[in-house]
Amino acid sequence: MIYVSRQEHFNAAHKLYNPDWSKEKNIEIFGPCANENWHGHNFELIVTVKGSPDPETGFVVDLKKLSTLIKREITDKVDHKNLNLDVDFMKGKMASCEVLVMEFWKILAPKVKEITANGALHSLKLYETPRNFVEYFGDA
Repeated sequence: MIYVSRQEHFNAAHKLYNPDWSKEKNIEIFGPCANENWHGHNFELIVTVKGSPDPETGFVVDLKKLSTLIKREITDKVDHKNLNLDVDFMKGKMASCEVLVMEFWKILAPKVKEITANGALHSLKLYETPRNFVEYFGDA
């Protein structure tokens, strides 16, 4: 099994805030991430596809096609946006990295199958900061 990864970058703002809680409880739980005026991050997204190399190309997935797919389906929709307000697939959801990476998976998993006959989405790693990141392997 070969694992091929592509890293993409985007900038976005968000706020962690549960509308069912008081302002005080939101601040207690989320701290500065509950800032009424939002806050932003320089995100790094690593998309990993697993599979067997195609006998004709030697590729598990064409990285140019994977990059184009990630940009079209994810980064073009979230870059320089407010995740809480501007991103359709995040409407009504907590804009945590955990929820965000799960939404990315829902979008990318079926699309990756369209660009490779020999591979499948293996994992997504989303860095919010150089020291804070989440990794997701789907529902399995």
